[in-house]
Amino acid sequence: MKQKIKFTLIFIVLSVIIVVFFRVSNYISSPYIHKDNEIKTDIIIPKGASLHQIADTLHAKRLIENKRIFSFWARVLGYDSKLKAGYFSVPHQLTYPQILSYFRKAKTKEIKVTLIEGWNNEQIAEKLQKNLQINKEKFINLTKDTLFLHKLGINNRNSLGYLLPNTYQFFWGTTEASLIKALVKHTQSIFERDSVKKAMKDLNLSMHQILTMASIIEGEAIIDDERRIIASVYYNRLRRRIKLQADPTIQFVISGPPRRVLLKDLKIESPYNTYLYYGLPPGPINNPGINSIMAALFPAKTKYIFFAAKGDGRHKFSITSKEHAKAHSELNHLRNIERRKKRAGKGF
Repeated sequence: MKQKIKFTLIFIVLSVIIVVFFRVSNYISSPYIHKDNEIKTDIIIPKGASLHQIADTLHAKRLIENKRIFSFWARVLGYDSKLKAGYFSVPHQLTYPQILSYFRKAKTKEIKVTLIEGWNNEQIAEKLQKNLQINKEKFINLTKDTLFLHKLGINNRNSLGYLLPNTYQFFWGTTEASLIKALVKHTQSIFERDSVKKAMKDLNLSMHQILTMASIIEGEAIIDDERRIIASVYYNRLRRRIKLQADPTIQFVISGPPRRVLLKDLKIESPYNTYLYYGLPPGPINNPGINSIMAALFPAKTKYIFFAAKGDGRHKFSITSKEHAKAHSELNHLRNIERRKKRAGKGF
């Protein structure tokens, strides 16, 4: 009888130990995440974040209830200094050890970033800093690092014109150097196509010169279907040894925010001033998009030498200076009407 009771007690104790073991194991083990429709919360763990900061973030996002217990488990499991930075989608209803295990093993998410055509390097750096929390100053310095740029195949003092604007998916935590490499590679890949190489040969222009022309087109064009026509105007002027007289190149050398180009601005001494100097400027004045690059490579065939804004985003293209003068007169007339409307609205 005693023997039977002894075996029964041993069985009960072993059963309890097994149950406790599996419960603890399940509590601590890595979560098996496989449901696409599972409730998740996106969070960012910044580089260098302390355990206390991470606990605050998780608590604010309602992924944990008790910050002290979370910190306790992190120290017990030795994860307090091993949590990687990144952008994660964290499933709900995980235990504290499971959350810690998840952060150690989960891959950081990709973040969609849209870079706008015509942006300069600083605007791109600001966008990447906002979305990916990169070091803006480091990014800008690398875009001017001639040794770094030379390794990327850019023999210029900066990478302006080579950072292709588009919508990208970048992993949070991607380094500044890697981001620049990726953007430059996308630009260079355009020029690897056989049709593009042939176009460059026909135009007798280098990739740098094409990007320079494309950046001017980007600065002028608002409507996509005008880009190739605008390109034709500039190429026609180059062939006839006429100064480009492109306002975007003046905007480039004017300090401060964009504004209307004034007559005094046309006298600014700069190799980028296409009102003073013939030919293309030394380099791009912005980062052109794919449509402007294609326009620079495959311009329309026209005889236009001039174009003037119509006031609605489009332009009036002309062959003669007389037609051009008339187009300018019409634009000035529209501007005067708008000024009178504004004054009337203000009660003047």
